[in-house]
Amino acid sequence: MLMTETLIRNAATLLTMDDKRRELSGVDIRIRDGVIAEIGSGLRSDGETVAATGCVVTPGLVNTHHHLYQTLPRAVPGGQAALLFGWLQPLYPIWAHFTPDHMRVSAQVGLAALALSGCTLSSDHLYLYPNGSRLEDTIEAAQSIGIRFQPTRGAMSIGESAGGLPPDALVEAEADILNDMIRVIDGFHDASEGSMCRVGVAPCSPFSVSRELMRDAAILARDKAVMMHTHLAENDEDIAYSEGQFGCRPGQYAEDLGWTGADVWHAHCVKLDVQEIDLFARTGGGAEGLGRPDCGQIAVGKRADIAIWDVSGIESAGSWDPAALLLAGPTRVRDLYVEGRRIVAEGQLATQDMPLMIETQNRLARALAGIV
Repeated sequence: MLMTETLIRNAATLLTMDDKRRELSGVDIRIRDGVIAEIGSGLRSDGETVAATGCVVTPGLVNTHHHLYQTLPRAVPGGQAALLFGWLQPLYPIWAHFTPDHMRVSAQVGLAALALSGCTLSSDHLYLYPNGSRLEDTIEAAQSIGIRFQPTRGAMSIGESAGGLPPDALVEAEADILNDMIRVIDGFHDASEGSMCRVGVAPCSPFSVSRELMRDAAILARDKAVMMHTHLAENDEDIAYSEGQFGCRPGQYAEDLGWTGADVWHAHCVKLDVQEIDLFARTGGGAEGLGRPDCGQIAVGKRADIAIWDVSGIESAGSWDPAALLLAGPTRVRDLYVEGRRIVAEGQLATQDMPLMIETQNRLARALAGIV
């Protein structure tokens, strides 16, 4: 088999994020067949050489929670000044008009934006499937961008008529949800090292699914050896709903239904109390790398998911610490490698026609605005 190599040469600062949290200067990184093969100075390669002089090099960023379909109806006036429940209610009727094209294009746009921001691995929590939409609409989008993807088969099963928040038109029968979870895991989940797609199970929230679905989804996920994801303790409304409906706080609700452990990661958790924080600290959690020990570090043997940041611009001018990218650094990556493939080159998406993607998204948004 023909091996492919890339040499990233002379990184001014390399943030390895390895087990020793080393920061190295003036080093090279040799990538072979999607894996980091060597780190050092004066390395040689017969493959492509990319200069990282004056740049900070980091592992690709990891995004542990997203709703990619929500990149399409942005800045909807009815939800701009609302709390969570008041924000969701005017958006549900818009989302009810989504088709597979809306899901695919919005996921492409969201993942392209993430790639340009240095993200190489993203999860997505898709919990509504109107008009024939399926999880693979977003998987196809991720494949087209070239980003490593961890989609989750979300769900809503308790509609307004049964005391839930979403309209009945957007909820599904629980047997259908569980059957489709099995379908997408069997069809798209790849547990191998270096996998570009791992599927998770993700009932939406305590206010949109039943206790039975939460319990059954956990059993299914552990039988299939996939990870589990949901929203929890998002704001005061969320806490009040759990206490009113279930007679307990969200942390206790999660523990009772099997939703704690190293194979679970929760979104938000803004309103956890001291006991709940202690619970999650004791049981562990999978948000660290989304359960991907093969990613998230620049170390020999790890996957070659690498971001190169040009720190010569105005954003970093005057910085005393080149590693402090969040405090004084660019928000757009110069070059981005996923599995050793360059998907952002010189600040531009290399895998798709960005202007066409933007035009398509805007056309779909205008059409939705004309319907609702």
